[in-house]
Amino acid sequence: MKRNNDHGFPDRNAIVAFIKANHGNVGTREIAREFGLKNADRAELRRMLRELADDGVVKKKRHKISEPDSLPPTLLADITGRDADGELIASPAEWDEVENGEPPKIIIEMPRRPKPGTAAGVGDRALLLVERSEETEGPAYRGRIIKVIDKAKSRILGVFRELPEGGGRLVPVDKKFADRELNIAKADAQGAQDGDLVSIDIVRSRGFGLASGRVKEKLGSVKSEKAISLIAIYAHDIPLQFSPAAEREAEAAEPANLRGREDWRDVPLVTIDPPDAKDHDDAVHAQPDPDPNNKGGFIVDVAIADVSFYVRPGTTLDRDALDRGNSVYFPDRVVPMLPERISNNLCSLVPGEPRGALAVRMVIGPDGRKRSHRFHRILMRSAAKLNYAQAQAAIDGRPDDTTGPLLDPILRPLYAAYACVKRARDERDPLNLDLPERKILLKSDGTVDRVIVPERLDAHKLIEEFMILANVAAAEMLEKKSLPLIYRVHDEPTLEKVHALAEFLQTLDVPFAKSGALRPALFNRVLAQLEGHDHFPLVSEVVLRAQAQAEYSAENYGHFGLNLRRYAHFTSPIRRYADLIVHRALVRALGLGEGALPDSETPETLSEVAAHISVTERRAMKAERETVDRLIAHHLADRIGASFQGRVSGVTRAGLFVKLAETGADGLIPIRSLGTEYFNYDEGRHALVGTRSGTMHRLGDVVDVRLIEAAPVAGALRFELLSSSGETAPRDRRQSGPQRRPSFKAHPGRSPNKRKPEKKSGKAKKGKSKSKGAKGKAW
Repeated sequence: MKRNNDHGFPDRNAIVAFIKANHGNVGTREIAREFGLKNADRAELRRMLRELADDGVVKKKRHKISEPDSLPPTLLADITGRDADGELIASPAEWDEVENGEPPKIIIEMPRRPKPGTAAGVGDRALLLVERSEETEGPAYRGRIIKVIDKAKSRILGVFRELPEGGGRLVPVDKKFADRELNIAKADAQGAQDGDLVSIDIVRSRGFGLASGRVKEKLGSVKSEKAISLIAIYAHDIPLQFSPAAEREAEAAEPANLRGREDWRDVPLVTIDPPDAKDHDDAVHAQPDPDPNNKGGFIVDVAIADVSFYVRPGTTLDRDALDRGNSVYFPDRVVPMLPERISNNLCSLVPGEPRGALAVRMVIGPDGRKRSHRFHRILMRSAAKLNYAQAQAAIDGRPDDTTGPLLDPILRPLYAAYACVKRARDERDPLNLDLPERKILLKSDGTVDRVIVPERLDAHKLIEEFMILANVAAAEMLEKKSLPLIYRVHDEPTLEKVHALAEFLQTLDVPFAKSGALRPALFNRVLAQLEGHDHFPLVSEVVLRAQAQAEYSAENYGHFGLNLRRYAHFTSPIRRYADLIVHRALVRALGLGEGALPDSETPETLSEVAAHISVTERRAMKAERETVDRLIAHHLADRIGASFQGRVSGVTRAGLFVKLAETGADGLIPIRSLGTEYFNYDEGRHALVGTRSGTMHRLGDVVDVRLIEAAPVAGALRFELLSSSGETAPRDRRQSGPQRRPSFKAHPGRSPNKRKPEKKSGKAKKGKSKSKGAKGKAW
């Protein structure tokens, strides 16, 4: 035991060493016992632990203290302030505070003469090289700026509220500025009306009182659903317009021809998409392998639009695409990664038109395993444009005029090849969390019509498995050629999450015996034995939350969810920049002509790109989710007092988060409204437990609720509980602790505990939908 002052109080090093040695299984009580601290020392100990947590040296979660999760060597960070010495302090741009506690702090080391593009200030977002600090005082990490991505913005989005005397106030949409209303003088209102969604420039003021602003842009009435997606676009700084130079480059692009390409125009490739898709960037074909040494095997072709031919490295078009990182899909609009001339014209594989493509031809054995593959740069001509339900109906005996002639020569071989590939897929046993995805359908005026769950067909799974095969082939080919690439990686769950899951399953008397290496099959066995049981939705949610988040990386550490050693996104370069990098690398590796990955691209530079597009992907997912929340809250705003059935989708000290069965909307039942007794949060059981009655409300419970309040701009709903399928907790198993009684806040009603798997976002408006299994799946 190490002490360093007259009172015998342990120093920071000793406390941190003790926490590390016990791997997070300690709290204030254990630390005090270890160092012989009396009650009078507890206040000082809590103060020191708060400092350590604020500096990111330790992580405090609930009543346990542990080492903070390690940060990757390259990450995007927001510069949040300065320390007492004036040094810049940053925090990770993407950080789950519910899962990981307070974000760690990073002290920025600035050279005396910063390189161009690395001079930063408070409020900026920058790409950093990060490592653990050797200092025991201050932040746990130190970083060096590689590049400033975004400068601090002086523009805020909000709702204009008119004042009787003229002018008005701005109520910011972003919850970070929710308590910062701004004054707008009449001369600066630019004709804004009460309820208008506006962006304003902050006018610096030296006086007291509210800061003031000037309306820069009017975006329409917030009462219109068509303005809802604009809130997310502006709030998350998603680029809406392409630069004029990028538009000019797109318009000047010439269609691909046979020069430097193989002629595959006679291969009857077909596209299979949602019925309202506008762009068609992948096509498939399959036939039995005529090789007598592969009897029962197949040859599968996957052709992907040749975006690398049109979007060359270093062009303005390329820079705009990298800035966006990916397309963003909202129910009423799409913010594409590439201009329409590229995505919906030159790179859309429409029937009967010659189109450039990068194709992979794969030989599949009778056991469903890929035996070999080869990439080709081709000129193709799609034989047909089909939708999922149309292709499935033909196989199920209901062909139409389009699919009838294609049934025997094209569709049956495709489905036979899928049945073969599925054998290997089942043997591989990837994580089986096939959760339903809801889709919002809009009316012609942009209002919500209804929310549906599209049926999951074999046609979806067929495309998904063929895309996975193509992605694996791309990663294998580039590794074989020793070329740098961006992998799609998915880490295994942390031991902490696995242990938490095991403890939770124990409360349900569900065995969870982990032995040997962690594999998806372990989770699949749990799900399989509970399928059809009342607890299945609950366990599915908890298993989902135990998983890590997939990301892009120049370093390969495998894909846990798919149970694959190497995996790279290749199949959607129209909407994902990662796929474009892989296409360019293949062109370079195989000497396929123009548009190759430059020699200047190294694992180090691609690591920066991977960090950036991982953040843009999460930005898109968050924007899409918030827009759906706002649309549904707007849709339900005139149904205050109505009753709904739902399921508890999150449990926190704030209360219960409920997902409605009818619309999938999320809302809060504040803990204060659950009854007259106190409720304690039982983390192990994901439940709130009444201290007097033992009444237990837990994750997955079916509940009847009444809608009490709707805040459309924030996407928030508040419910009261009418009835529940919950149970009573045994007295000796209830967990006690302080109760919180928070008030309902009019901003995001989604549970902070809820982490969805990344998925491909669909365009739900007629004519603008795209949802294709693995090409956009979380994994």
